[in-house]
Amino acid sequence: MRLVQTVLDTTNPRELAEFYRQLLGWSYPPDHEPPPAGQPDPDGDDWLNLRAPGGGHGLAFQKTERLARSTWPSPEVPQQLHLDIEVGTREELDAEHERVLALGGEMIFDRSDDEQEPLRVYADPAGHPFCLFVGGQ
Repeated sequence: MRLVQTVLDTTNPRELAEFYRQLLGWSYPPDHEPPPAGQPDPDGDDWLNLRAPGGGHGLAFQKTERLARSTWPSPEVPQQLHLDIEVGTREELDAEHERVLALGGEMIFDRSDDEQEPLRVYADPAGHPFCLFVGGQ
């Protein structure tokens, strides 16, 4: 067996796929590329895939009519899952913070001053939490 991808539910597959495509620098397979401006986007209305450079684990985005945003760290709506994304240095953590916000992410927890494991937790545009942390410490 081999884990191929993590699938995220979303009310807008193209919007969420674009967020992660830009954040991670990943790409669509040829049949999931966005259509020209103003053209219908049937794939973006249902299911999209993203692939990491060189292959490996991917992300997929599946249409759902409703999605309750996680309220983490408050327990009303749990995370259910989150993505961990590693950066190399504190400087990268700070630079990526600005990029995440510019792409439409929202910071929901800040532990960037922790000496052992500096990290920040964000919500993506659909409300899924993900962590940016400094690895290799």
